[in-house]
Amino acid sequence: MFRFIAADLKRHWLGALALMLLVAFATALSVAVTLQERALRLGSARAADHFDLVIGAAASETQLVLSSVFLQTSLLPLMDGNVLEKLSQDPRVAWAAPVGFGDSYKNYPIIGTTSKLVETLSPKLASGQMFATHNEAVVGANVDVRADTQMVPLHGNAGEGGHHHNEIAYKMVGRMAPTGGAWDNAILVPIEAVWAVHGMEHDHHHDHDVHEEETAEEHAAHADHDDGHDHDHGDETLQTSFEHGAAGVPAIIVKPKTIADAYKLRQEYRGNGTTAVFPAEVLTNLYGMLGNAKSILMFVALGTQVLIACALIFVALLHIGERRRQIGALRALGASRGKIFTLVWSEIAILLGAGIVAGFALGFAASKMMSRIVTQSSGFSMPVSFEMQDLNGMIIMLIGASVIGLLPALMAYRQSPVTALRG
Repeated sequence: MFRFIAADLKRHWLGALALMLLVAFATALSVAVTLQERALRLGSARAADHFDLVIGAAASETQLVLSSVFLQTSLLPLMDGNVLEKLSQDPRVAWAAPVGFGDSYKNYPIIGTTSKLVETLSPKLASGQMFATHNEAVVGANVDVRADTQMVPLHGNAGEGGHHHNEIAYKMVGRMAPTGGAWDNAILVPIEAVWAVHGMEHDHHHDHDVHEEETAEEHAAHADHDDGHDHDHGDETLQTSFEHGAAGVPAIIVKPKTIADAYKLRQEYRGNGTTAVFPAEVLTNLYGMLGNAKSILMFVALGTQVLIACALIFVALLHIGERRRQIGALRALGASRGKIFTLVWSEIAILLGAGIVAGFALGFAASKMMSRIVTQSSGFSMPVSFEMQDLNGMIIMLIGASVIGLLPALMAYRQSPVTALRG
């Protein structure tokens, strides 16, 4: 029987291929939608894991998270520097890291911050050391620069009135380990460097501020001599600066000491010109919108599959009609009704099953390709993988294909060999 099916498929290979591709493309559409939506959820959630609380000026919460967590930078209003100073001295705060952006180098965003945020994103640097002076930088895992590269920051767009800050050139001193987020494509520098290059340095300076000509060893020696404690170079500088005032920043990443502190801080900084958000909370709202979009796309995919299933039934019935004489000859040669039923059903089930399996493979490949494109543009990785529910979906579709094959098989089963041969 299987040799007969193989010979028949080989004889009608063009039509068989067309049917299989129709099923494959319809299946791939729904598979790609499911995998891509799940990958976006997982990727964005993992990218936001390092960010407990984000505080910014009164503006869109969604835009605040997109700008500070995913580095989809936009024009955010600046908060008063007193907010950062107050947070840095709050006993409920483990650390507060300002985030300043607006400059770039070769399309890599340059982010001003503190070493505490770098250490949180990458507890251990992949290579090099932490920045210690204004002109030093730690780069993300995907930033394609060499240690000897002089990175002159560009403010704005070079083709639309942007300009270079020629008064400073950053040099890479360290590279972060991969984080799976947009920060893998960022260049991180001390926040004081961003303030200085934009003329935003606070009027009050301390003798222990780090200058470009001061080495990391000299700075550490000064800090140890003054207070008898060992501090990270960047944090000692920033903490000293915050104690004596800080310039405005568009966002502040806050690490509360406890969950209760996180909720208290969020409540306290919601109003009076500031807003505080949990990134995970904002992402949940975005997921709700994505869920609605997914439902619409799934309805489109389901409608496509139903139309193709109807078309396949119609084509199969026509095919059986055209093969009446062949079926009649098989019956006349001694083939039972059961064998004819099995033959027709098996051939259709094989075609539809092959199309479904090919559709899952095609949908997976399409989703991987889309995820790679999104990763390159957004920075955060999108893991694409099959789960048990996907296997269950494949089994249900295969069962549906088997049911579709019953109708033409029943028609062949009921066909009289005498009538078929006469026709």
